[in-house]
Amino acid sequence: MSLRARIFIAVIAAVSIVVMGGSAWLWDRSGAYGFNVILRRGGTYWISVKANDPRLSPAMQLSLTNPEPVATAGQVIWREVEKGFEVAELPVMVGGHEIDTILLNRIDPMLYRFVARNASAGDRGIDEWEKAVPQAVLIVNGSYYDHKGEPDTPILSDGVPMGPADYDAKAGAFVSGEGFADIKGLSAQSWQTAFQGATNAMVSYPLLLGAGGQTHVPVKSRWLANRTFVAKDNDGRVIIGTTKEAFFSLTGLADFLKDSPLNLKVALNFDGGPIACQSVRLTGFQRKFYARWEAQVEVDEVRLLRWPLGSASWAMPMVLTVERRTDG
Repeated sequence: MSLRARIFIAVIAAVSIVVMGGSAWLWDRSGAYGFNVILRRGGTYWISVKANDPRLSPAMQLSLTNPEPVATAGQVIWREVEKGFEVAELPVMVGGHEIDTILLNRIDPMLYRFVARNASAGDRGIDEWEKAVPQAVLIVNGSYYDHKGEPDTPILSDGVPMGPADYDAKAGAFVSGEGFADIKGLSAQSWQTAFQGATNAMVSYPLLLGAGGQTHVPVKSRWLANRTFVAKDNDGRVIIGTTKEAFFSLTGLADFLKDSPLNLKVALNFDGGPIACQSVRLTGFQRKFYARWEAQVEVDEVRLLRWPLGSASWAMPMVLTVERRTDG
């Protein structure tokens, strides 16, 4: 065998060892979810940018100005598309201009059921979830997940417990069952107690609005992202919203919701960023939104989340679906 052939074989062997070793490490760390992250969007990384970098959206650039701008709510007009299911868009106004929009859904829990779902393989974005759950009239991202795409907080999915059994929750839980849905604060009760009587539930954080409609975000931050929240108004209806932009920090979103015309009693944050997608499929009304934004902000340092395959939609390991009740 020639020297060139031996070198070629040695290089192939070395590359194979590196690939196999890397694959084994990735599988051990992230399982199928990690492989699908690579296949779906080429991986994920953070880049450092200035607060006025054009790679940030205009809404994010405005949010990062000093002093921090204060947003107010524009006019919201609800439209009942099906009995017990209303949709609307709430303008987020700064200086007389609409800088963000919250895609809203207002739902009667007596007529619709809520289901917590997990797809840990990381092979379902909003499009795949639509195919997997054709009966769902609303799909949004849910609570948090770990490196393997499994629930990072306790959940209950059609009566099946998932996620960590030992978990110290102090924020809130969305719970639903036969003809009811609610958000339970967990500062004075355990999540196990909150789950009692529910068939579907998700622990999440932070609690944006709690007792008396007051904000409950424990730490002020300017971390920006597309946001999804679930809330309950003073008339007992469930409101689920997703921001089209990433203007809000968690603190800013809580303050905005407190002063908004939504008449909220309590509100709970779900996971945010590029997974904060929303699909609505009602008779006579369709909405599909793909999220995009997330930026870590520490004082003057801004780190923007990026991925190589920019047109790829994100997988959503955790979702909450809303479905028509079929029990009469």
